[in-house]
Amino acid sequence: MANNLPSEFDVIVIGTGLPESVIAAACSRSGQRVLHVDSRSYYGGNWASFSFSGLLSWLKEHQESSVAVNESPTWQEQILENEEAIALSKKDRTIQHVEVFCYASQDLHEDVEEAGALQKNHAPLTSVNPTEAADSVFLPKEDESLSTVSCEIPAEQPPSSNPESAPEVNDVEAVEEKENDGNDKTCVQATSEKETGENVPTAENTAEQPKKNRITYSQIVKEGRRFNIDLVSKLLYSRGLLIELLIKSNVSRYAEFKNVTRILAFRDGRVEQVPCSRADVFNSKQLTMVEKRMLMKFLTFCMDYEEHPDEYKAYEEMTFSEYLKTQKLTPNLQYFVLHSIAMTSEATSTTIDGLKATKNFLRCLGRYGNTPFLFPLYGQGELPQCFCRMCAVFGGIYCLHHSVQCLVVDKDSGKQISRAVLITDRSVLKADSDQQISILTVPASKPGTFAVRVIELCSSTMTCMKGTYLVHLTCTSSKTAREDLEPVVQELFTPYTETEIENDEGKKPRLLWALYFNMRDSSDISRNSYNDLSSNIYICSGPDCGLGNDNAVKQAEALFQQICPNEDFCPPPPNPEDIVLDGDSLQPEPSESSSILQTNSETPKESPYLGNPEEPSE
Repeated sequence: MANNLPSEFDVIVIGTGLPESVIAAACSRSGQRVLHVDSRSYYGGNWASFSFSGLLSWLKEHQESSVAVNESPTWQEQILENEEAIALSKKDRTIQHVEVFCYASQDLHEDVEEAGALQKNHAPLTSVNPTEAADSVFLPKEDESLSTVSCEIPAEQPPSSNPESAPEVNDVEAVEEKENDGNDKTCVQATSEKETGENVPTAENTAEQPKKNRITYSQIVKEGRRFNIDLVSKLLYSRGLLIELLIKSNVSRYAEFKNVTRILAFRDGRVEQVPCSRADVFNSKQLTMVEKRMLMKFLTFCMDYEEHPDEYKAYEEMTFSEYLKTQKLTPNLQYFVLHSIAMTSEATSTTIDGLKATKNFLRCLGRYGNTPFLFPLYGQGELPQCFCRMCAVFGGIYCLHHSVQCLVVDKDSGKQISRAVLITDRSVLKADSDQQISILTVPASKPGTFAVRVIELCSSTMTCMKGTYLVHLTCTSSKTAREDLEPVVQELFTPYTETEIENDEGKKPRLLWALYFNMRDSSDISRNSYNDLSSNIYICSGPDCGLGNDNAVKQAEALFQQICPNEDFCPPPPNPEDIVLDGDSLQPEPSESSSILQTNSETPKESPYLGNPEEPSE
């Protein structure tokens, strides 16, 4: 927020990450005049999603921003004698240690632009000439409806491109070719499948592929708009704060979701599916009948553990992993509960932490599907845009690619997140259907390292092209992202090689492309980290390392209550028929009956829309 606000605005929000977007939407909904500014040319900040070509452009922009450019600040002339300004650094220090590797064959065709392609086999990102991005994006207008996408995609029908992705460019060098074209814009608006038909592979292109399973770098570039690659990898707990906020505010109308279909475990060099619901437990062939009874008894206790303090009070000071050993659970069950249900640290999580996490997992089961998790179609980057649209509907003004020249300078934060994004040719665990969304936790391999969370996305999530999987790896940093995550990548995948074998289904999935980077975790940031803040300046943090989004929602609500005391946080918008127009006052958004789900309606298990289904019977 700016120190001296222009008279026409009550609140200025800087940055379009998830917490900032929620605050902007809440303030706009409460009647505040909101200006939402971001120095980037896309929505979401470090929460954003990119097409493949958009990601290459982001990588290039990051490298350019790391080069110091000394410019004489023109804003100094506007500072009055009784005012003081502190310049902000133009460098983005939240992303570090970026490394890119291409393993897929670079069998390029003449009709595929190769400019900006990465070198094959462990070629790090090379320096490129600075360029100025000319693309810009806009929110859809009030009368534009969002396209409806089915959760299940027939085999012959390719997924539609992301209607609200970051600026689309063919490749890194294409930005240079367009930098003088001021009219080159990508509007963020709904598109039908007919409008994206140019991305459908033709019979001629298919015939050029020598083998069915061969995926080349040229295909990835050509089908780049099929990808929606998140900078931060998270899932939504079905009873988490963000889901409840989406339903309460009716912002869920702007997004669609898909159930995570399975939870996996990595043990003794093998990937296997973890039974978590009652039906899964009793249908599992991995567990003996005795183990099934043990597991159900323990999970039943975890659901209301607070009512039985005698069962855990004596173990509060020990770790959850040590507590599990006292519960007469087999090593097999201890592993499943610790790493695939509670998903807590083996070394640092206490007994209470583990019991809370297990209860949260169990209470989220069955609301929308067989696992506790949902994933937004087109990626996590859709969520900030949903709240941005709500803000715009109620009069918020957006200004992208507009840098904040001066405000305050924050102190550096030492916490880091290690991230990797992979494109692979098949799933880590073969199943009857190739449209699986999976989460896997790989335990820490040695002291001083951290467990790695793996989220594997199929093409029906609209995040990758058909025939590939998008895999996100996340952990707390101990070294660089590549040093932290490459051992897990080597355990689960094998690099693509030119020599292909027809019947290699038993082997690991082939790795086609990989990106490693470190992202700053500023989730513990507070006003105490800043010097001499004015009372009307509030601080938001970036993404944290957690799986869910509760921290962002809690932060947004707390800051909103400071800005607008006694106001309801993101209440539902009024019905159009209840609006009384007064002169030039804001008009409500038209009803989108095709994509709005009433709060009290029942949601089918595979529905892409959020609702508030009836509570499952105990």
